[in-house]
Amino acid sequence: MRSLIRRPVSDAAPHDPAPSRLVYRYQRLMLTPGFRGTVRIGVPILLIAAIVGSWYSQPENRAELAARIEQTKQSFQQRPQFMVQSMNVTGGDLSVLTEVAELLPTAFPISSFDLDLEMIRADIEALDPIKSASVRVGQAGALEVRLNPRVPVALWRDGATLRLIDADGVQSGQIIARADRLDLPLIAGDGAEDNIEEALNLFAAAGPLIARVRGLVRMGERRWDMVLDRDQRIMLPGDDPVSALDRVIALNDAQDMLNRDVAVVDMRNTDRPTLRMNEEAADALRRVNTTIDDGADN
Repeated sequence: MRSLIRRPVSDAAPHDPAPSRLVYRYQRLMLTPGFRGTVRIGVPILLIAAIVGSWYSQPENRAELAARIEQTKQSFQQRPQFMVQSMNVTGGDLSVLTEVAELLPTAFPISSFDLDLEMIRADIEALDPIKSASVRVGQAGALEVRLNPRVPVALWRDGATLRLIDADGVQSGQIIARADRLDLPLIAGDGAEDNIEEALNLFAAAGPLIARVRGLVRMGERRWDMVLDRDQRIMLPGDDPVSALDRVIALNDAQDMLNRDVAVVDMRNTDRPTLRMNEEAADALRRVNTTIDDGADN
């Protein structure tokens, strides 16, 4: 039996559950890890950067930020555990300590962040008497400076200046008069400081003559002359001067040579040592020879 109820006829198209083309493309992009990361992370970062950039572009904001950073920095650096309260310098005599103290800070307490320890060390090592130094801040809040001074082993007469030099030939100071350091041997001449080891060996080999030795003179930057009292001089060769000096000492022990009227002992040719008499002895010898010659003529 046909139903008597009539259903209205709809003109609308049936609903399509599929997404639109734009939504579909968006969903596909969201499935891409790179795009998804950009949306979730990149966009917020760009937004924050834009806000910060806009704030930082204002001069008063930049000044306020710099002031806060400096205040925070100072409050951190001024903490008690970072403050240097005193200074302790060891390893040198009074004159050296006085020179070093002039390079160190004098106003305490001071923050360790305000101390350039490497520059302080370099300035100290630039001093003539200092070979090396260590500078550090100790646990007790003291600036500890330990000095390794140069030990002078000889005096170098450089023109009118008397220089203290160490075993490396490096100047470690100056003195005014020779009498200030009679305990040190004296060397002179160009290049003498560069051959300090050989000079010290000669002083050590002088043995019984050391009390009469006045010093060593470097001649032509090639060899040494040993100067004795009574204006006597031993001219040593450039090669193996110690052996030549030993031979002079042996000759002196055997013949008492240096207690005679000898001005120069020339050992430059070790195979033929030469003696040169002083002027008075030479004049006397010439007078004797003249007398002998005159007597022979008569």
